[in-house]
Amino acid sequence: MSEPSTEDYMIRFEDVAKRFGDHVVLDGLNFTVAPGEFVTLIGPSGSGKTTILRLLMTLEQVTSGTIHVDGECLTHVRRGDRLVPADEKHQQQVRKRIGMVFQQFNLFPNMKVLQNLTEAPIRSLGLSRAEAEARAHELLDLVGLSDKVHAHPTQLSGGQQQRVAIARALAMRPDVLLLDEVTSALDPELVAGVLRLLKDIAETTEITFLCVTHEMGFARDVSDRVLMFDHGHIVEDASPDKLFSEPDHERTREFLSAVLERG
Repeated sequence: MSEPSTEDYMIRFEDVAKRFGDHVVLDGLNFTVAPGEFVTLIGPSGSGKTTILRLLMTLEQVTSGTIHVDGECLTHVRRGDRLVPADEKHQQQVRKRIGMVFQQFNLFPNMKVLQNLTEAPIRSLGLSRAEAEARAHELLDLVGLSDKVHAHPTQLSGGQQQRVAIARALAMRPDVLLLDEVTSALDPELVAGVLRLLKDIAETTEITFLCVTHEMGFARDVSDRVLMFDHGHIVEDASPDKLFSEPDHERTREFLSAVLERG
């Protein structure tokens, strides 16, 4: 089968390396995510999973290689016959298509819930306040927090704050949503509700998801593909049924055995 064109991918990493000094975090990484696909990254701490999300959010810059989002290069621009590193303005333009939900919620504590959802769409997308607020109310209803519109984040539980963070990411109308261990800061009894919400969003929208999680049940239940990482490399790339039931690689079997035993 012939290799699909770049336009068939929502996300494409091509020969991406990331180093911090002598420490190699990602080493010649190549992978793609199709539009609307839900891809989950698993693997031990320090294997490079979160670095992938940070590169997509331009919180870090690649050492070498290129990243494309919906056919447009995020990391570089063409000058004549060569590619040069993209400036901040270009990266911001491409990054508008990407939303991210962090481990620690990252809500603005001085703003009420409504402002947390409207500030970025007004400033970055040019929405009117009325449009942004209408969208915010819809999203708060979606995440079950329509009664918290005038609350401050400190008045909410951890699970409620994470739901607001999800709604805030969706308010930017992203094509891509990045999830970085979104349940790791939550009390155990709150985890199921947040994961159920994310599954509903994945099933009812055309958003492309790239998810880092230690919740293996969630990864198996919601993913189209699962990538197993170790030392900056993809060890295994398979459907969740295949990877969790009959992994090909010993490193995957070792990791799953340790994680599931600990769980």
